[in-house]
Amino acid sequence: MTEKEFMLSGMLYTSFDKELQEDARRSRQLTRLFNNTTEEQIPYRIQLLKELFGSTGEHIYIEPPFRCDYGSNTFIGEGFYANFDCIILDVAKVTIGKNCLFAPRVCIFTAGHPIDKDIRNIPLEYGYPVTIGDNVWIGGNTVVNPGVTIGEGSVIGSGSVVTKDIPANVVAAGNPCRVIRPITDEDRKFWEEKKRQREMILSGISPENF
Repeated sequence: MTEKEFMLSGMLYTSFDKELQEDARRSRQLTRLFNNTTEEQIPYRIQLLKELFGSTGEHIYIEPPFRCDYGSNTFIGEGFYANFDCIILDVAKVTIGKNCLFAPRVCIFTAGHPIDKDIRNIPLEYGYPVTIGDNVWIGGNTVVNPGVTIGEGSVIGSGSVVTKDIPANVVAAGNPCRVIRPITDEDRKFWEEKKRQREMILSGISPENF
């Protein structure tokens, strides 16, 4: 097996490998070009992102600056948005579903190092995949650790450190991140009412008449 094959299979590998270093060089070149773009160059930004990632939806938007290990191991669905300072260490596969939102400074880490110092100092490392379901919103300064799956429709509160799987359709937060409560029909009704009020104001109805 090549070091890249070791890496993608979740086994111990060394990143000091010609093929992996070339892949990393490509990623750093593309992210440098992306991070140096201006707001007048949106189509070029999208072009660079589509070249960087393993696959994306048609509509994707990331606010610079952005960093990743390889990019080619990250697969992103339609309607993705990431705010400033997103980092994705994709030594293993990262799968992000459709309509996902990342607040500023969200970090996705698939990379890990052995607890044993002697093995760590060889140096050998490993990576476990991260999967994020459709319609997930991740709050600012959140870290998602190797091997984690976040279920569809869930919301992760700001400042969380996600060390274990989070089920679908819940609000979760904390360090370590834990489920706080399910997302219910009452949540939908609350936000539908907020949407209705907005539409009334846009139609010319004063808030006093709600």
